[in-house]
Amino acid sequence: MSKLANLMVPGVAGAGVMIGAAYMLANTMVPEVHAPVAETMGLTAKAESAPAPVPMVYALGRPATPEEVAAWDIDVRPDGHGLPDGSGDVWTGEELYIDNCAVCHGDFGEAIGRWPVLAGGQGSLTDDRPVKTIGSYWPYLSTVYDYVNRAMPFGNAQSLSDDEVYAITAYLLYLNDLVDDDFVLDQESFAAFEMPNQPAFYMDDRADTEYALFTGEPCMTNCAETVQITARAAVVDVTPEDEAAREARAAAHEAEEAVVEVAAVAAEPAAVEAEPVAVTEPAAAGPDLIAAGEKVFKKCAACHQVGDGARNRSGPALNNILGHPAGAVDGFRYSSVFQDMQAAGLVWTEDELAAFLTAPKTYAAGTKMSFRGLSDEEDLTAVIAYLGSFAE
Repeated sequence: MSKLANLMVPGVAGAGVMIGAAYMLANTMVPEVHAPVAETMGLTAKAESAPAPVPMVYALGRPATPEEVAAWDIDVRPDGHGLPDGSGDVWTGEELYIDNCAVCHGDFGEAIGRWPVLAGGQGSLTDDRPVKTIGSYWPYLSTVYDYVNRAMPFGNAQSLSDDEVYAITAYLLYLNDLVDDDFVLDQESFAAFEMPNQPAFYMDDRADTEYALFTGEPCMTNCAETVQITARAAVVDVTPEDEAAREARAAAHEAEEAVVEVAAVAAEPAAVEAEPVAVTEPAAAGPDLIAAGEKVFKKCAACHQVGDGARNRSGPALNNILGHPAGAVDGFRYSSVFQDMQAAGLVWTEDELAAFLTAPKTYAAGTKMSFRGLSDEEDLTAVIAYLGSFAE
């Protein structure tokens, strides 16, 4: 055999093997052919006769029962749809709040540490540091109820009964000066209640009002020659700047505060030495009454201290308060209403203290004290007896 034959025979044999393998593989494959082409190739009948694919069944789980669905279906709508039967009043809510909520949110919703503030902040939403609380910001009462019901108390969510959720929600409204102390929350009063900031919320209309502004042809003429920072996000401190600028701004702020402080000191009237006032010594209180007063004083302890080592906090220390002139605790800076009381010679007798604690905002209009007052005469008597036990 010639050298040419020796070279061609293995090559032809190899090509034959490859062609045969390709033919066999093609017979095992069904290509996807578009319908018009399939008709011309006579494949339509074969495709229509193919059995339909059997859906995959994993056999995992089972359908939820109506009871299981109902356990998850606890949302409440702004119109009250979804509310359960039940009711709760402010004073029951106060007890529940102190037991379950005050450890994080404070006795008056003022918050402990970095936990959320729940009360106050009315009129602050346009400030540099707005205080967004239930009373100042939240648009719907349903959000308050649903959040308490769904997620609180922290670490023990959904442990409250329906009546308890109603009561705590009522007390939160009371803390924000939105209801009186005799308010009862139920389905009827819930549906009739409107939060003060509800009108400030509206449907998202940016598709109509803003979309066109950001999708049109951008202006590329008459651009500013230089870039100037006209405002700074000082509250969250995110505007980039160098350290020198930061220090200069801090120094300017301190200088402004110093000027304000000097002006305030100059405007204050000279201190008038309070003359001793003869006050009838209260009758000695029994230990049971003092113990009861100690429990009531827990409502005051977030702001006031008594006993050894008591010092001024957000409210003045209250040692020796009975028989003491109003607005005269050393080292505490009083609001103008208490300065006026001091100038008028008011002394904290049992009767005056009882009148003040019953309705602080009525007795001392303009006070910064957020406490709504004590309506129970026994609580009043007990807490005054407890304060009287810290006479120096």
